[in-house]
Amino acid sequence: MADSSVSFLLDKLTSLLQEEVNLQIGVREDVQYIKDELERHKAILRVADSLEDKDPELKAWVKRVRDIAHDMEDSIDEFNLHLVDPHGQGNNSFHKIAFGIKTVKARHRIASDIQSIKSKVEIISQGRPSITGIGSSSSQWLSSRLDSQGDALLLEEADLVGIEKPKKQLGDLLCNDEPGRAVIPICGMGGLGKTTLAKQVYDDPKVKKRFRIHAWVNVSQSFKLEELLKDLVQQLHNVIGKPAPEAVGEMNSDRLKEVIKNLLQSSRYLIVLDDVWHVKVWDSVKLALPNNDRGSRVMLTTRKKDIALYSCAQLGKDFNLEFLPEREAWSLFCRKTFQGNSCPPHLEQVCMNVLKMCGGLPLAIVAISGALATRSRANIEEWQMVCTSFGSEIEGNDKLEDMKKVLSLSFNELPYYLKSCLLYLSIFPEFHAIERMRLIRLWIAEGFVNGEDGKTLEEVADSYLKELINRSLLQVVAKTSDGRVKTCRMHDLLREIVNLKLKDQNFATIAKEQDIIWPDKVRRLSIINTLHNVRQNKTIFQLRSLLMFALSDPLEHFSIHALCSTGFKLLRVLDLQDAPLEVFPTEIVNLYLLKYLSLKNTKVKNIPGSIKKLQNLETLDLKHSYVTELPVEIVELQRLRHLLVYRYEIESYAYFHSRYGFKVAAPIGQMQYLQKLCFIEVDQGSKALMIELGKLTQLRRLGIRKMRQEDGAALCSSIEKMINLRSLSITAIEDDEIIDIHNISRPPQFLQQLYLSGRLEKFPHWISSLKNLVKVFLKWSRLEEDPLVHLQDLPNLRHVEFLQVYVGETMHFKAKGFPSLKVLGLDDIKGLKSMIVDEGAMPGLKNLIIQRCDLLKQVPLGIEHLTKLKTIEFFDMPEELIATLRPSGGEDYWRVQHVPVVYSTYWRDGGWDVYSLETLGERESDSSHSAAIRSLERRMLWKV
Repeated sequence: MADSSVSFLLDKLTSLLQEEVNLQIGVREDVQYIKDELERHKAILRVADSLEDKDPELKAWVKRVRDIAHDMEDSIDEFNLHLVDPHGQGNNSFHKIAFGIKTVKARHRIASDIQSIKSKVEIISQGRPSITGIGSSSSQWLSSRLDSQGDALLLEEADLVGIEKPKKQLGDLLCNDEPGRAVIPICGMGGLGKTTLAKQVYDDPKVKKRFRIHAWVNVSQSFKLEELLKDLVQQLHNVIGKPAPEAVGEMNSDRLKEVIKNLLQSSRYLIVLDDVWHVKVWDSVKLALPNNDRGSRVMLTTRKKDIALYSCAQLGKDFNLEFLPEREAWSLFCRKTFQGNSCPPHLEQVCMNVLKMCGGLPLAIVAISGALATRSRANIEEWQMVCTSFGSEIEGNDKLEDMKKVLSLSFNELPYYLKSCLLYLSIFPEFHAIERMRLIRLWIAEGFVNGEDGKTLEEVADSYLKELINRSLLQVVAKTSDGRVKTCRMHDLLREIVNLKLKDQNFATIAKEQDIIWPDKVRRLSIINTLHNVRQNKTIFQLRSLLMFALSDPLEHFSIHALCSTGFKLLRVLDLQDAPLEVFPTEIVNLYLLKYLSLKNTKVKNIPGSIKKLQNLETLDLKHSYVTELPVEIVELQRLRHLLVYRYEIESYAYFHSRYGFKVAAPIGQMQYLQKLCFIEVDQGSKALMIELGKLTQLRRLGIRKMRQEDGAALCSSIEKMINLRSLSITAIEDDEIIDIHNISRPPQFLQQLYLSGRLEKFPHWISSLKNLVKVFLKWSRLEEDPLVHLQDLPNLRHVEFLQVYVGETMHFKAKGFPSLKVLGLDDIKGLKSMIVDEGAMPGLKNLIIQRCDLLKQVPLGIEHLTKLKTIEFFDMPEELIATLRPSGGEDYWRVQHVPVVYSTYWRDGGWDVYSLETLGERESDSSHSAAIRSLERRMLWKV
């Protein structure tokens, strides 16, 4: 992470040298010297991040570099802070002179700071370790890594509870009649038992009998192709009972591939590549493994999803190993901890807490069980300490060292630019589902995201997130209906390993326990539950980031100054989401370097005009606050990229109608960097505002409320200029107001999500040309023509919702229509009497929701063709329809009997009654009831 600190600093130094800043004589040369020296150190730092734990001297050097980078960053930020003109009168010549005199002291101070830092840089440059030395350390570390690779095999077959099912599935994939060479990757997080499972299948007598030619190859992160191929040649000769030619030792990789191919050409073979870290491993080896149409197989274990998908892209099937379910995890834990006996009643709760931290990871359960097995069962306090100080338990317990190695390996192998991103997740509370876009915007504000040609920083950050998920370091908690990641989290055991790195690097401080040990300096501070621990602390704050979670303290008079009297003026990130805050803290407007400000889910009502001082602000998140109007000064925030201001009000299913946006009486077109603008209310000064929107050519997401018919032409003209638009939401001022958006001749071709709420005189023809469209939500359209005709050929459309969209009696889903559709919702289609689904229509549909269609009294004809359906949900539908679907006597039950879950839900007496058709009219269980209601509530949100 020292590399990240240095990279961030180098950007600042570059800006300082390029800007017309009046530095004192000699300072510019000193800055250039520091920049050049740090550039020289970067190559070493990128390697050192993975090796410093093995080399105390290297670790100390890296720490000195990191501290210097932080000191230099502080000096530059302090200097920039003093150059901020709080009165904004920069064009006044007299004021310029007066302000210049006022900043002499600041220029003198940075000159002094830079001289001191230059001296330190000279010292660390003289003591810089050589690349050769690092290469030697690297070899030693890789050697120890290979020695620890067997740790995965410490899991015995008995340790993988429920192994029989995946073992059989794998065996079936190996032994089926498919003649082509198939690749079967086993993918999952370190410690799930991938190698153990593969080994059990590989050693199965039936498998050995089918594949008489077989070999198991251990692959390392820094594999050498020739050594790997020589090992494979040797194993194959051993299997066939012939000595390998002596010339093998002198062969190059191309000749070795020929030898292997010749050995395998006429045989059915099984090759296992264990612990693959790079796509190039498969690319290097696959040409030596002939596709000889004899039913040969390749098994491959990896932590990385992209390798699994890439290797089996042509012919094969990836096999994802899952975490243990709660019951099986408990069984394994008790068997290992209590030697097959049941858990003593007085230890049950604490053991359940320990097990929760293991998160269904077999290696963690086995390792922790081994550590607990030696503890006295009479002393419950000793067991409880495992939960309260889990990180130190891992650090100091030899029995957990193997587990730490396996889990640390994934972190150590990360490219430098992802390490800070992963560390950052530790600032969120345990078991917290982290919103994808919140995380992306925070990463950018922190300076972790490197610019790439042709991509926005948000797109680069999204690729970082996907890579961490792909490497099994993050778990997806929830996805949107169109398949995008919505929330994610880190596995709790991996989190503890990362927390050790967090403290060691002084990357961030987490304030939640009463007895927290504070570092000497705090740069990032995450406060969880209470402010009390921070107020009692006397440490030095040099805060760049302040985030608060689940605060119980009242914040009527919240003050950052009272929290930490010094060291907060350089804040870049201030996240007060969910804080019990009612008034905008006025001191925020003096945080001139602030890039990210979130007051989401607070009760703040007003934003002062003085917010214009925050000239570096990039994200202003006021979602679900009580702000309904922004000051005209908001347009002076020229760097703002994300302006998010809206809230929902839903009292009940019977009464929900309001999504509040914000009003602003200002030329919003000046905010050239805006990417997200939602939801802006356009009922006042609407035509001029529509024209202003056309200047925002960087917009990715636009949300408009209270649109009038007469403003349609101006909006259409503006939308044509938004070539980067991905999401468009338009809501009319009343439900019978016409949305006139037909005259768009050049629609945004990257548009993925479209939400239209208002009357449509006819279906907008341009929608049919949007090949990238994945979501279409239409409300109050009241079309006389069937809208399906215009949407059925869109190749990527995954989610469609209609509410009061169509006044006809029949909806016909034709063969080959909606090839990618996963979710279909129909609500309050008043005149609808019948639905027809042709065979071949919506072949991938998984969820069908039909709601408040009072005249639809028979099940959709052809619904039996929808073989991928997982759920059908009926809300407030006629009893005549439901009766035809009941298992006992329902004439149309046969049409839906292949669907795992069919709900029938009614709103009665101010509450919900949920029934499953399988229960013959009995009320559904609480868990199923909750699932149905959550589904409905999610669907209600888009309708407000």
